[in-house]
Amino acid sequence: MKLYKNLFLLVGTIILLIDTLHAQEGASLFDAKCATCHKTSHPSDKSTLVAPPVMGVMRHVIMRYATKDEAVAFISEYALNPEKPKAVCMPQKIKRFGLMPSQKGNVSKEELQTIAAWMYENFPFKDFKGMGKGRGEYQKKGVK
Repeated sequence: MKLYKNLFLLVGTIILLIDTLHAQEGASLFDAKCATCHKTSHPSDKSTLVAPPVMGVMRHVIMRYATKDEAVAFISEYALNPEKPKAVCMPQKIKRFGLMPSQKGNVSKEELQTIAAWMYENFPFKDFKGMGKGRGEYQKKGVK
């Protein structure tokens, strides 16, 4: 019985370690591949932005896609093949920043899946209020 208990604890520890390493990989990849354009915090000077901050992007992704798998699939595909009809941002954001340039050659599909999963798990912050509307729309869906 003690052997099973120790084995169970070992497996649990390994799973936690893998999850932690995967999260760190997602954060590192985001910093290397995405953070130049998409900021992770609320900017004090919005005139310096070159793309919408990730918390706003993820708010719209989560409002459109009901599950993590759907959101990850969308981000992974959109970053490589952005098209205006597929965009989730508000039209005034596209007017201000333009359509996201394709990231083909800059990031692989596998890297995008890791980045997108990390983004889904970490954004938007719990108290984030996009355009003053708060999180009500996705609390109804039970997300986060």
